[in-house]
Amino acid sequence: MSAHLKQDEPDTSNRLDNMRQGVLGKPLSRIDGLAKVTGTATYSAEYSPENCAEGVLVTATITRGVVTRIDKDSVLSMPGVISVIDDARLTTRAAQGTADEAPQQSPRTVCYWGQPIALVVAETFEQARDAAKHLKVIYRENEAAPVSPDLVEPKEHEDETVRQGDLARAMSDAAHSVDIAYTTKGHASAAMEPHAAVAEWDGKKLTVHASLQMLNFNITELADALDMDEDKLRLVSRFVGGGFGSKLGVSEETVAASLAAMELERPVRVVMSRQQVFQCVMRRSETTQRLRLAADKDGKLTGFGHQALVSNLPGETFAEPVLQSSHFLYAAESRELKLNVARIHQMTAGSVRAPGEAVGMPALEGAMDVLAEKIGIDPVELRLINIPEEDPEQGLPFSSHKLAECLKQGAEAFGWDSGHREPRVKREGEWWVGTGMASAARVHNVSEAKARVTLKPDGTCLVETDMTDIGTGTYTILAQIAGEMLGLEIDKVLVDLGDSQHPRGPGSGGSWGAASIGSAVYVGCKAIREELATRAGTSEAELELAEGRVVGGQTLTALLDGDEISEEGHYEPGDIKDDYTASGFGAFFAQVRVNHFTGETRIDRMLGAFGFGRVLNPKTARSQCLGGITWSIGVALTEALEFDPRDGHLVNCDLAEYHVPVHRDLPELEVVLVDERDPAASPIQAKGIGELGMCGGAAAIANAIYNACGARLFEYPMTPDRVLAAMPE
Repeated sequence: MSAHLKQDEPDTSNRLDNMRQGVLGKPLSRIDGLAKVTGTATYSAEYSPENCAEGVLVTATITRGVVTRIDKDSVLSMPGVISVIDDARLTTRAAQGTADEAPQQSPRTVCYWGQPIALVVAETFEQARDAAKHLKVIYRENEAAPVSPDLVEPKEHEDETVRQGDLARAMSDAAHSVDIAYTTKGHASAAMEPHAAVAEWDGKKLTVHASLQMLNFNITELADALDMDEDKLRLVSRFVGGGFGSKLGVSEETVAASLAAMELERPVRVVMSRQQVFQCVMRRSETTQRLRLAADKDGKLTGFGHQALVSNLPGETFAEPVLQSSHFLYAAESRELKLNVARIHQMTAGSVRAPGEAVGMPALEGAMDVLAEKIGIDPVELRLINIPEEDPEQGLPFSSHKLAECLKQGAEAFGWDSGHREPRVKREGEWWVGTGMASAARVHNVSEAKARVTLKPDGTCLVETDMTDIGTGTYTILAQIAGEMLGLEIDKVLVDLGDSQHPRGPGSGGSWGAASIGSAVYVGCKAIREELATRAGTSEAELELAEGRVVGGQTLTALLDGDEISEEGHYEPGDIKDDYTASGFGAFFAQVRVNHFTGETRIDRMLGAFGFGRVLNPKTARSQCLGGITWSIGVALTEALEFDPRDGHLVNCDLAEYHVPVHRDLPELEVVLVDERDPAASPIQAKGIGELGMCGGAAAIANAIYNACGARLFEYPMTPDRVLAAMPE
């Protein structure tokens, strides 16, 4: 049976607060944790069917042009080589920026250096790799291939444009104003697990174990790429070793493995090398941003301007949504927001963790710090007095709004000194010491989701959905929701994820996973409770379940009497999504020390305070916040994609040269979870947290660097050479 909830109104019932099991909201360890730390969790590349061949992708060595010939004979006689696949369907997408689009593209048209164009299949990986290096490819190169936004005329992304009031007038009349530009480098998702797929074809059905985030969309993409019906496909993605947006869509290794398996009628494994992951899986666009802020003498914003330049391949619809939170974060009567897109020939730009706010917030929050200094006001106070009562552009109420609480609780927990602030006040030896802060915001989204919940005759529960767990704790929180609703201990709930044969979940992306699929499980469990209540002779509202029994009554096993109750919970956001502006909010605080002689920055401590609705599991939520703060440190200090200006190929295409923060780089990190319920966000009153934890954190570090040593930087990352150059003499 199925139960459907289309949310048109806020759910103020606080239903989950009134259950008796007490497992939800507890800091439980991940139920998949033991399998991961013992190495028994099987990732996609680790599936080893009998007689599995190995494939290695061949990538283009030109920037733009046409492949005129692939000389298969150049490698077919090499040891172990089985086949060369150059099927026109191999390159499924010029882009992976949107998870619900899969445009066809012939591999014989090259749009960027590093684009996959063929697959060499051999008996062993080493043989395939060797042959891939020797495959002869003849090109006809197109000389007109701009690889930098500076070389083309950008076009306005009209969907993002906002013009209200008169910003120019507000700037000229302002008691205080700033007009400054920031730049951010491109970023890579840099997930630990490389993209991988193992495909098996039995003559009727194709089964693919692949590292993917969104099976609900991915099966449609793969079916489209292969020109076959979805019912002939099965995708399996039990464990994903990180995605951060890079595995939202089906990429070339999955299609290549599938084509090869069907052609050769034997299993084929394709795993991208680390260099290939960097070179041909989507990037975050670099940005150039202009911030214009106008304020009266007390710091109240009267004008707000934010415009940005981003890039992508020609023809791609995705544009880094830099302005996403700027639309609603601060009030100002006169507003002007504009996004421009430059079409260049680097690999596709797409969604990397917290697309938009991850790079837009560091610029905005840096500009707010500059404004606070001009006014002579505490940076926390400046933000507090500019929090809008409603969405300043759409006039909608906020579903909930905890920015003020995050700012105040974060400042108190950090020990923020709200007195007069000047740079270069504290020095310890050769190190300048300073503090900085920034706001955080990340739009909240929910998506249609389905999950099957089955209460077994033995009193155990099975939850099934194609939803994936990319390291966020989905296995655990779904077990907690089902356990709470049905009165079961966590070890009585089995969660089965990542199989396209299960009901379609929302996928892992956009921080909508927990609220969306959690709501579907909630709906399915509520329907089961109604059947149990009927059997127990009471109403669902009055039914109390705990420890596998009706409180004060019989056990679930006795109540079921050998029967199985199965319900498919179907959650769908309804009209409510148009009635409110929904977002998570937070605040970052950082203390840094900067070396006077080298410009090196070391972070002493950092704190984030976040409000994101109901906290389903404080341990997994805190873990996500810690990960987000770590990402913000990378944005601030180390992460940058570097491209060769001649042909656009990525120069630092591995984890040795693309510098992400590691454990020894991290300071003491503290997380404050601000208590909140958001009845308009989802039936379970939860919002996303995965991406909120990095939105603006880089600015807190930048502002702390200025407070420490007087170096005001407008380019991320803030490497030692840039810090040193910006220091006052």
